[in-house]
Parts: sequence; C-alpha cells; structure tokens
Amino acid sequence: MTAPIVCTLAELREMTRGWQRAEETIGVVPTMGALHDGHLSLVARAKEMSDRVIVTIFVNPKQFNNPEDLENYPRTEHEDARKLERFAVDAIYVPDGPQMYPDGFATNISVDGLTNVLCGAHRPGHFDGVATVVTKLFTQTSADLAFFGEKDFQQLQVVRRLARDLDLGVEVVGCPTIREIDGLAMSSRNLLLSDQARSRAAALNDVMETMVEALGQGATITDLLPDAQARLAAAGFGDIDYLEMRTNDTLTLIEQATEPARLFAAAYMAGVRLIDNIDVPMIAKR
Repeated sequence: MTAPIVCTLAELREMTRGWQRAEETIGVVPTMGALHDGHLSLVARAKEMSDRVIVTIFVNPKQFNNPEDLENYPRTEHEDARKLERFAVDAIYVPDGPQMYPDGFATNISVDGLTNVLCGAHRPGHFDGVATVVTKLFTQTSADLAFFGEKDFQQLQVVRRLARDLDLGVEVVGCPTIREIDGLAMSSRNLLLSDQARSRAAALNDVMETMVEALGQGATITDLLPDAQARLAAAGFGDIDYLEMRTNDTLTLIEQATEPARLFAAAYMAGVRLIDNIDVPMIAKR
C-alpha cells in the first residue's frame, strides 16, 4: 500500500483533524530520509502503539553547522517511500524549506544543560536546530506519540525534555539501536563510507563493547581510554570528538558505573562522523 505523500501543512491538518475527531492516536516518526532498518524499526513500533502513523522526511538545515555536511547528506525520497509501503503508514509528510521556515521565521528553541556536552559541544547550534524542527513537527502532525532511536541518545533526551518543559502533550518513545551484523550502528551516514572504510568502521563497536565490559566490572574510564584510542587509531579512525561515560538522565560525566549510565562515542572514519552509545551495567554492590 502506497501512503499518500503530503507536502503542505494545510493538507496534513485536513487529514489529522479527521483522525482526532475519531479519537484516534497519532504516532509520528521524524526522519531526515535515507531510511534504513533502524528507521523502519521505529515505524514498526509506531504501528504497534498508534492508530495512525505519519513518517516525516525533512533534511533540516538548522541542525547542520557545516554547509558541506548538509550538501552531502543522502537524499533518497523515492526509495524511502518504497521502503515504507509494507508498513501501510497513513501519511508521508515531506515539507520543503519554505514550508518549515517561511520568510521572516525568527523563532529558535534551546534546551539548556543537556545540549552543552557530547555532540552539542562539537556542533554549535545543532540541538537548537533539532529542538526547533521537532517542536514544529509535533505541532504540525498533532502527534500523541513520537518515536526516536536510542542511537542518538542525547537527541532522545533533549526531545523528551522539550516535550515535557513545553507541555506539548507528546509521549516520546525511545527504541533500541539497530545494528549491522558486524555491530556498527545503522546510520544514514554509513552510505557515505567506501567499502573499505565501512569494513574498518565496525571497530568502533568492538572497542566500545570491550570498554563496557570492563566498566561494568569496576574499571574507570580514564584507565581504559589509552588502549581504546590506540585501537581506534589502528583501525583507521581519525579525530575522536569524545569517548565518555555519562549518566542516562542528566548526561553528567562520570568515571565509574556507579549509577545508570551509557558509554558515548563520536569519531571520524574517512571523514565521516560516526556516533554510537551503549548501556553500561552498574557495578555490582558488594
């Protein structure tokens, strides 16, 4: 079943008003396209929990601090629509730039605290762009539920905070990271890797899994960093933006897994920035 492709807010709202009158729950899966199995797992979860499902596709210029990165971001709208056919979603919302940011647009949404670390520290303005576009998409789609992957865990926590702080009435559902057979987290950016670089990129997950096992046994992150950095360099990774353990709720930097936490990484392989995070088991109390 081919879902209707909706390009204007007026058309979208005409659809959602009918669903709301019928008291049907609306689930939204916000994406920037180049859909892979990670995105599709969110769609499957949305279908399970919602009466109606909208998938949005919009490459948001406000969350790119590098114009070249924006220009190179994969755009595969026709293939994306084909991949969504088997899920029988109710609408694919594909607004253009002027639809989202009309002339004179002057509003910016910021979430303090959670956005000052990890990707926020290395990509100025990124999370302001995320928060602004997500707020618009929530209101445009009249969403009751919204589905985000844990691969972008910082983004997930930022969206949860803004939905709560702004009383948007949207339940933000986090869904597990989907991985390739070799452990690499699925990402639209993986399409930018050559075959050789793609093969080497799997080392990121290998290194992180080794660290997580040691952290769960009481090691400190400082103890583990030299070996981890050396292994990543040997695999062909270049700059490492961060390789840190932080608490789940506030993303506070910690040395040992004495509370619920995750290991976060962002590193460059052949010029492509890859991110990942893995849950760290708490040190057993003795």
